[in-house]
Amino acid sequence: MINSVRNTVLSILNKNNYGYISPSDFNLFAKQAQMDIFEDYFYQYNYQIQKENARQSGTGYADIKKGYEEVIEIFSETKFLTNTNNLGLANTFQLPSPTTTGDDYYLINKVLAYQDIVTTGTTTATNPNSLDDANATFVTDGVALGDIVCNTRATPDSIATVTSTGVQTVLGISSTIFTVNGSQYVIFKPKQNELEKVTLGKITMLNNSALTAPNRLFPAYSQEGNILTTYPSTITAAVLCQYIRYPKDPKWTYIQLTNGEPSFDSSQADFQDFELPNDDEPSLVMKILQYAGMSIREIQAVQFGQAQDQEDTQEER
Repeated sequence: MINSVRNTVLSILNKNNYGYISPSDFNLFAKQAQMDIFEDYFYQYNYQIQKENARQSGTGYADIKKGYEEVIEIFSETKFLTNTNNLGLANTFQLPSPTTTGDDYYLINKVLAYQDIVTTGTTTATNPNSLDDANATFVTDGVALGDIVCNTRATPDSIATVTSTGVQTVLGISSTIFTVNGSQYVIFKPKQNELEKVTLGKITMLNNSALTAPNRLFPAYSQEGNILTTYPSTITAAVLCQYIRYPKDPKWTYIQLTNGEPSFDSSQADFQDFELPNDDEPSLVMKILQYAGMSIREIQAVQFGQAQDQEDTQEER
């Protein structure tokens, strides 16, 4: 879609001799345009909820709110968080970031945790798709198919499920998460508990009371900067976060010049298309035109983009 958007923008600009925008400028404008539309999804979603409450929205194909829900869920991710041991606390985790989960988060929807511990231990050998512990008693401990295995000394991808049992010291698991001998592990039952978010202003007061303190049945978490802290403090591994991430920055890539013009090449490693639905292509074109018009100081290009953008918005409502 990104090449189609760029060609349309250049066609509109060149038709009226407004000027030309370079690939680097286009990529900057494309990033801003995509972010504008992405953030507008949440305002439009809220607007549709208000219309629904006022009995002014339709159902079936006329259910606009459902469409926005589906678009927003394109950016939904569910990943395990990395234990940071922040300030020596074992119940602290790094919030989603490019260095841990591979992307930044726009908002946290919910946090889950596995708490039913079956057994713990340390590996004594490393084999593909296997958990090996010569000192373990997996059968006696009641490890079953589908239980969650967590390598507590690795990255967020250190989670696997039990695929075979029957041997006291060896388990078959769904992926190779133990590559270093002597890794510590925890095995949980697959039941998840959702953690309730508590503000920093309340968590101290709640913890000071035996009646209100978060417990195993009603766990909680607080957030400070990029650190998430779980309560009770026994939750030190296998914390799962479902969040809405930011869209990836679009990048129109080219490899050579043809008659002085860049030639589109989507095979390059850093190519990134827009992550928005195809029906947002006209909106992308109009928003990029506004940025381009400001860049080349052509007010008519800006006004044209604004007028088309406002017309589309009015029709959607």
